[in-house]
Formats: sequence, C-alpha cells, structure tokens
Amino acid sequence: MSKLTDYPFEVRPLSSEEGGGYLISFPDFAECISDGESVDEAIENGRDALKATIAALKSKKLTVPAPNSGGVASGKFVARVPKTVHAQLATRARAEGVSLNALVLTFIAQGLGGSGGKARAKGAA
Repeated sequence: MSKLTDYPFEVRPLSSEEGGGYLISFPDFAECISDGESVDEAIENGRDALKATIAALKSKKLTVPAPNSGGVASGKFVARVPKTVHAQLATRARAEGVSLNALVLTFIAQGLGGSGGKARAKGAA
C-alpha cells in the first residue's frame, strides 16, 4: 500500500490575478489540487486534499493510481493563451481548412517529435 509521501507533486507560485500564494498539484490525480500562502502550507493542504481524494476513490470502489503512474490521462486539457496567439492560430486554421484543435494538435505532435518542419495540419490542402 502506498503512502501519501510516495506521490510526486508540483508546486508553483500563483500570480496576483490568481490570488497569490502557491498551488500544489499531483500528476497522478488530475483533479487533486490545493493551495497555501507559503510553499509549506500548500504542501500541507495538498496532502490533506490527496488524503480526501484517495478516500473518495476508495469509497466509490474506484482504482487509486499508483505513485508515479501519471494517473489517468483523459486526452483533454485546457490551455490559456494570449488573445493575439489565439487569433493567429484561428486565422491559420481557417487558411488551412482545418479546425483549431486539429492545427494545435499538429503543432504539439510536431514539437514532441522534434520534426522541425513546417507545421501542417492533417487533411490540409
């Protein structure tokens, strides 16, 4: 049985627009996050949130991910970008006759593959 301290976590500062302090997240649990005014407080609050998340999964007889498993990836995430970048991507997608999602997915795949070639969305003429 895994201990709470076996699960990796990430802590990042929150901007003033986000309320300040620090955010903690757990890669093995996509929905488990917490925060605190200091790094130590964020970690303490995060461990409480992780304990509650694991208890909820167990009570519903759902699988509790093993530490360092990466959890369950849904294949979906939200990315905030500047309005100017969004406009450029939308214009490029229209010009290539593909959806914005298809264009961005192509850019991500090419970046991960290190192709270095010109980005071209699947199905584009």
